[in-house]
Amino acid sequence: MKIFTLKQTQEIPVSLEEAWDFFSRPQNLNEITPPDLEFRITSGKPEPMHEGQIITYKIKVAPMIWNSWVTEIKAVKTGKQFIDEQRSGPYKFWHHLHQFESTDNGTLLKDLVNYSLPFGILGNVAHSLYVKNKLQKIFNFRRQILLEKFG
Repeated sequence: MKIFTLKQTQEIPVSLEEAWDFFSRPQNLNEITPPDLEFRITSGKPEPMHEGQIITYKIKVAPMIWNSWVTEIKAVKTGKQFIDEQRSGPYKFWHHLHQFESTDNGTLLKDLVNYSLPFGILGNVAHSLYVKNKLQKIFNFRRQILLEKFG
């Protein structure tokens, strides 16, 4: 199984508490996800994030093609980090570490995503041709939305 990695950092001019409050609410995922994915949370939305929480959602992976995704929230250290890990969904493996650090100018957000695709060599080809760029566009969208929202 080939593991791919995506890393991103971004500083936003808000307190650590405000950043944590925003990212620890699953309903805010929709706001930072590109509209073409038509992201829809199907459970886990109303409650604040907590260790062991299961969140289910659907995303549009192509016109008229929806994929269900189930993630579990793990390793929650309030105000510092949490992990979302795929239990079922489009990836063979998905592990996303979110970290938060207070800075002189606000909060530094760090994302480290390790993931793998199904279908062996075909999955690796799909990664090169489509998935890698799609994920980067999703994270670039998120970066832009956070800039607009938090300044």
